[in-house]
Amino acid sequence: MQDLYPSRCAGKPELLLRGDPVAYAEWTPEAPLSREQTEHFDRHGYLVLENVFDAAELDALQDETRCLLADPSSLDTETIITESGNDEIRSIFAIHEQSRLMAGLAADQRLAGVAAFLLDDEVYVHQSRLNYKPGFKGKEFYWHSDFETWHAEDGMPRMRALSASVLLAENTPNNGPLMIIPGSHRTYVTCIGETPDDHYRTSLKKQEYGVPDELSLAVLAHKHGIVAPTGKPGTVILFDCNTMHGSNGNITPFPRSNAFLVYNAMSNRLVRPFAADAPRPEFVAARDFRAVAPRSGLLHKAVA
Repeated sequence: MQDLYPSRCAGKPELLLRGDPVAYAEWTPEAPLSREQTEHFDRHGYLVLENVFDAAELDALQDETRCLLADPSSLDTETIITESGNDEIRSIFAIHEQSRLMAGLAADQRLAGVAAFLLDDEVYVHQSRLNYKPGFKGKEFYWHSDFETWHAEDGMPRMRALSASVLLAENTPNNGPLMIIPGSHRTYVTCIGETPDDHYRTSLKKQEYGVPDELSLAVLAHKHGIVAPTGKPGTVILFDCNTMHGSNGNITPFPRSNAFLVYNAMSNRLVRPFAADAPRPEFVAARDFRAVAPRSGLLHKAVA
C-alpha cells in the first residue's frame, strides 16, 4: 500500500498538508451532533460535550475506575503501564475487553454513534485505556499526533479515526488537563529517527520516537494557539486522530483520570506498519476488527 503519510524515514522533519477529510459525513438534522458542533470539530479538530452521562452512570464509572486502580489483580498484567521511575499506574489498556462496564461505555450510542457519524462509517475500537494522573506524582504526556504513531507503528492507512476522552474526575487548569493545538489536525508533522524494536515497551511510559520537533510545534502553536479544555466529570472531549495534543504533569493534590476510547473506521483497518518491523500488540492496537453496534441504554444496563 502506498504510504501517503511517510514519517521516520528522513533526516529532517516536514510539515505536510492533510490529504483526508475531518468530518466525513454531510450534516443532516438527524445527526447526533448539531451543525455547529460538527463544523467546530471539522474546523478545530476537537469538540467538548458536557453532561453526557447522568449521575448513576457517572458514579458507576468512577467506582469501576477506583476498583481497577486499587486492585488490578484481575487484569492482564501486560496491559498495566506504570510511570517511568516508579510503580504508579499510568494507564490500563484494553479496558473494554476487561470490564463489562467499560464495554458498555465503548458501545454507547453517545460515543460510538457520534464517532460513526463523524467518520461516516461503521467503527471498531482501535484502542481503549484508563489514564490516571495522580496528585503530586502524575507525569506529563508530551506533545504528539496519535496518527503519526498509529500510522508508523500500527499500520493505520488514513486519517479516519478519532478519540473520545471521558472525564472521570474534574479537569482543572491546574491538574494537568489535556492541551490541544486547535487547527493542527490539518498539518501532518513528520518525525525523525527509526522505530526501535518493541518500541511500545518504553513509549507507553515516555515516548522518545514519533515525537514532533520543537520548531514544528512552535510553528503550529504560534499559528493556532493552545487550548486546554477543562470540565466536570461526565464531560467528553472528542479529538481527531491528527490533532496535536499533550498534557503537563500534575503537582496538585487533585488527581485526574479519564476513560480513553479510540474509534477507527472499518474501511481504515490496519495493514502492515509503515515505519516499524512488526505491529504493536493487540492490547495497544486491535487487529480483531469487530464493528461496534452503537446502542442506547447499554451503559444503564451494565450499571444495573
